[in-house]
Amino acid sequence: MSNILLIEDEQAIRNVLKSILMDENPKWNVDEAENGLVGLEKIKEKEYDLIISDIKMPKKDGMEVLSEAMAYNPDLTIVMITGHGDVDLAVDAIKKGAYDFISKPPDLNKLLTTVRNALDRKSLISSNKELKSENKALKNKVAKKYEMIGESEGISQVKDIIDKVADTDARVLILGPNGTGKELVAHHLHEKSSRNVKPLVEVNCAAIPAELIESELFGHVKGSFTGAVKDKQGKFELANEGTIFLDEIGDMSLSAQAKVLRALQEGKVSPVGSEKEIDVNVRVIAATNKDLRTEINEGRFREDLYHRLAVIIINVPGLNDRRDDIPALVEHFVSENSINKSFDKSAYEALKELDWTGNIRELRNVVERLLILGDNPVTKKDVDQFVKK
Repeated sequence: MSNILLIEDEQAIRNVLKSILMDENPKWNVDEAENGLVGLEKIKEKEYDLIISDIKMPKKDGMEVLSEAMAYNPDLTIVMITGHGDVDLAVDAIKKGAYDFISKPPDLNKLLTTVRNALDRKSLISSNKELKSENKALKNKVAKKYEMIGESEGISQVKDIIDKVADTDARVLILGPNGTGKELVAHHLHEKSSRNVKPLVEVNCAAIPAELIESELFGHVKGSFTGAVKDKQGKFELANEGTIFLDEIGDMSLSAQAKVLRALQEGKVSPVGSEKEIDVNVRVIAATNKDLRTEINEGRFREDLYHRLAVIIINVPGLNDRRDDIPALVEHFVSENSINKSFDKSAYEALKELDWTGNIRELRNVVERLLILGDNPVTKKDVDQFVKK
């Protein structure tokens, strides 16, 4: 539910605008104010996602409403309504913090597009405020959920590279088998960068059907294909000034690869079905479990895109290459579980001897199984009994 306040002194125009908005989306709750004074009172009484205000009004005009409302809450999203001859005022309003302006009589498409974009902006502002609050609380520490456990040589090298490149805009390609923690590396790169007050937008390229990947990445306009019932922002636009993480990029279609390459080269994206170009400023981090050189040789991956992405390459080792980290990883997974058991030394040694084809993800599952089925403490006997290899 989005709350919209319509401040307009002409009853007929209020009726028309309210009808248009509610017909477009019944989940938009539209309140009315007949002048600027009433509008300001409502702004202080209720939280609005969008305010649409006329400029020429009695008691308090739109410019006064804008100034006082922005002083009350700088994060308000305000769209001004202008009459003929008010364009200079509208431009001045934007300089003072208004999101946009629409002219009387309002063009239906312009009105609805402006409203949708304004509400999307409000949503992003709310998201960014939460991120800022979280970052302040963490004091630049990575969230525990994405903690990188271990001190082995392989994982120490990964941490060292992250520290060197995180606070740059260099593109990073993360390589490694499934379950090794490539997502953790991406989160550390973002959290330790100056972009961490903006979103980290994740895209699992393998989980999205090939025919929808372009829409997911670059957005689409209403009616551009069957099922496109409204305009949609793409992940690149949502990640603007932040970071986009393209996981399993080796599974992306060649068509989508071409568009990603253009976005990297020009800093622009075009929604599906639109000729409009949108400027985007994003840091791109990609990951894959595939050998991209083989994919290039077999014509499934663009070599020019590979070179664009692989400015910095981080190879995440599999668990078989960092067995010394197993005790620390087990302790970490135990601490996350509600079952109060421990592992003795014989269990750690037994786990080190196993072949971990599923890497960290498999170890997490095994620890949970042993906590449920094993004795307290969990011993080598439990590992031999409940872990089949």
